[in-house]
Amino acid sequence: MVTHTQGETCVPINPQRVVTLSLPTLGNTLALGIKPVGATNEVHQGSGSVTFVPGESEGIKLVGTAQPNLEAILQLKPDLIVGVDWFSSIYPELSQIAPTVLGTLGYSTWDQHFSFLAEALGKQEAERAVWDHYYQRIAELKSALGDRYNDQKISFIYLGKGQINIDTEDSFAGFVLRDAGLQRPASQMIEVPYTTYTVSAEEIEKADGDVLFVTTFSNDGSQAFEEIQQDPLWQNLKAVQNNRVYPVDFTSWSAGHILGVDGVIDDLFKYLVNNP
Repeated sequence: MVTHTQGETCVPINPQRVVTLSLPTLGNTLALGIKPVGATNEVHQGSGSVTFVPGESEGIKLVGTAQPNLEAILQLKPDLIVGVDWFSSIYPELSQIAPTVLGTLGYSTWDQHFSFLAEALGKQEAERAVWDHYYQRIAELKSALGDRYNDQKISFIYLGKGQINIDTEDSFAGFVLRDAGLQRPASQMIEVPYTTYTVSAEEIEKADGDVLFVTTFSNDGSQAFEEIQQDPLWQNLKAVQNNRVYPVDFTSWSAGHILGVDGVIDDLFKYLVNNP
């Protein structure tokens, strides 16, 4: 029996045909050693992988983006459906297809969803191994960084068409940066809903830091990045003047699941250790 947001559900001990609802659920389930037969992906990228990790999603059927396709799920004959409470309105229909458990997913509590899935899937031992791997990589990163960044601020922002979003320290990427002992600018050491807030081009100084990581979250994000680089206010940023601006992948830095942390750590090694 698993307790979840919709009550209690009896789930199979060793599910063989799992369907995941939400990209974080998919990433976490893969990290626990289970390859779903179907998955939704609200950040679907055409014919590409349904997760940013190459090869991980091969053979997984896409059963919806923001809204699950119930007929497609039914055709897969799942023995367990796992997801988040975004889909509570269709829980009755889902639970008629297969035992369904929905957990919570907060922008600053993404790791709790990982633990919830480990319990629901009976994979607590795999969960411990994943965390051991994570903390080993963090220890290696901190050792490689040494004290070079003790007095520096690491900034992270999202760009979209007409939008500059400042990432705060309790975000998914902020979790990794904090564990690595890296400091954030004062503008990012605040609590806001969804761990990000929008500023105008005139407030771009709030994005500044000694190092600036930038990602784009929309199809026209690359164009937005090109355009903002022509802005004199952008050119005044310390990170820009010191050539310490690094584009990073949205699907890893905002993953919201444990698979994504390796992508963030890889970038921190690449840009802060190997390219100091």
